[in-house]
Amino acid sequence: MARARQDRLLGLLARDGDWATAATLADAIGVTPRSIRSYVTAINARIAPGVAVESGPLGYRAGTDAAAALRAGLETGTPRDRLHTLVRSLLDAPDGIDVYETADALFVSTATLDADLARVRGLLGGTELTLERSASRARLRGTEAAQRRLLSRLAHDEMDAGSFDLASLRRTLGEGSVGAQAFGPFKTELVARLGERGWFVNEFGISDVVMHIAIAADRVAQDRPLEAVAADARPAQLEVAGIIAELSERHLGVSLGSGDLQHLATLVLTRVVAPGAPGAATGDDHARSRLEPDVEQAVREVVEHAAAEFLVDIAHEDFILRLALHVQNLRHRAREQAWSRNPLTRSLKSTYPMIFEVAVYIASGLHERLDIPLLDDEIAYIAMHVGGRLERSRRADQLLTATIVCPGYYELHELLRSSVDRSLGQAIEVVGVETRVDPDWTSIDTDLVLTTIDPPASGERIVRIQPFLTDADVERVQAAAGRIRRSRRLARLRAELERYVDASAFVRGLDAAAGVDGAIRTLGALLVAQGVIDEDYIDRTIQREQLSSTAFTDALAVPHALGMTATRTAIAIGIAEPSMPWGEGRVQVVAMVAFSETDREAFQTVFEQFVEVFSERDSVQRIVRRATDFPGFLDELVAVIDG
Repeated sequence: MARARQDRLLGLLARDGDWATAATLADAIGVTPRSIRSYVTAINARIAPGVAVESGPLGYRAGTDAAAALRAGLETGTPRDRLHTLVRSLLDAPDGIDVYETADALFVSTATLDADLARVRGLLGGTELTLERSASRARLRGTEAAQRRLLSRLAHDEMDAGSFDLASLRRTLGEGSVGAQAFGPFKTELVARLGERGWFVNEFGISDVVMHIAIAADRVAQDRPLEAVAADARPAQLEVAGIIAELSERHLGVSLGSGDLQHLATLVLTRVVAPGAPGAATGDDHARSRLEPDVEQAVREVVEHAAAEFLVDIAHEDFILRLALHVQNLRHRAREQAWSRNPLTRSLKSTYPMIFEVAVYIASGLHERLDIPLLDDEIAYIAMHVGGRLERSRRADQLLTATIVCPGYYELHELLRSSVDRSLGQAIEVVGVETRVDPDWTSIDTDLVLTTIDPPASGERIVRIQPFLTDADVERVQAAAGRIRRSRRLARLRAELERYVDASAFVRGLDAAAGVDGAIRTLGALLVAQGVIDEDYIDRTIQREQLSSTAFTDALAVPHALGMTATRTAIAIGIAEPSMPWGEGRVQVVAMVAFSETDREAFQTVFEQFVEVFSERDSVQRIVRRATDFPGFLDELVAVIDG
């Protein structure tokens, strides 16, 4: 447990990159500030004399050796390493292992090994494997495919955030497995060969498939191949199988059988590649010919419902086609329980909560229509599709208007406008140029004023620049644009919160022992008492929570139901002091939100901006520490919003 908490502390610091106090980190992890100090000492000891965590007057932050510290010590007899070594031994021994000999080899007592075997049983859920114990022998029973799924689970457990790490993979498979010198060229050539055939390659998926190829090569080398399944292979499957067979022979020195090639080709086609040239007539026709009609129909219905529910512009043919192809691959993966990891899941959820929420809604609809269970990583892939579509349709809406004030002198103002368009065109749109030395400043009503002369008064939207645009000018304009966007977003949030939150729906001191469901029922009861929702809404909120955790930041959870069925929009606020477990993390603020159909447009404002406020550690600590009652909470929240 101590190692896991140390790794979580180091992960938080490495992800944020900023200074954080011991108290803030203690709240995020659920320990005392004294424990944080001891964890920092232990982490730095892993790589002494290196520095994994720096200490200073502002607290702690990740040092230059943070990544190395996360991996350090995993090979030196930690409980997790011992557990993985034990599982490898069981997988490598068809006749089982001798408990006493294995305990001696691992330098532990038989009682410790018995406890480890109990932990092995806990890993076997959903793998179709069983652990048998007879006298001094322990043995795993199950198919080769099930044993490989267990190896895959171990490998992912070793890898940080699901990213491909060959050193971690070799710890899972054993040091005798295929090395990095073979896998680098293998992966490069595999991607090139797939690209030559007109497929787009998903780099997140290719690393996962390479891991499965490594597992296959290792098992085949031990004379443990997969048996072939009688099925008519599609031309694309035969083509991919041929590529994998050739590359495995040449780079890995392993001759894969038909069962392994069939399995790996299916993984490539369902995880890694998508048809090329989308949007072209032949490309769309070819892609649609591969689609199963029920999948396309289900995706179309769910996307249209999501577009109407959230008022988002995603009901486009190209989007539906791409998503349907992805969902069809997802259905194939689900049949084999071959889930695809996504290293961007956490950042997508915390940075784009609205997009992730649309993806959860789509995932829920697909589950109902196609009976596909969807994990957070798979929902994140849907969120990437949604985000890509919305980015195309709302990029123009994010532009701020600007007026350039540059007294005329030859073509100086034209050159300046050209420079602004070239350097800042994705952030602002120049709609006017004033060339007078005495312009009517009061008549300029654009979001920004970029001026080469001193204005009569300063303001947030006025930025002084040079006639010949410099890098410093560009940075100042970008900073001003960012401040204006943020202040507008938060101003909308403040107005919405004052409408939707009141003192009767505020609780300080949520009972952590009651768990997530208990917190939801506590806050839901306050909204029921106001006549905003009914008990069914609370049940549906718990069901939504089971689909994907609503802990969108390290401090905030926003539980809510799918469907805007409240009589009016309202928010119940709960403060947990200290923090309470929620999903895979811990939170200090729980905001249960009930939305009504009449406030659909408010959904995005409240949802995204509320998450934005609580993604800043200093803001969270200020609100939590000082919000002893509802007026205090609202005052501190407004103060944070107003900056």
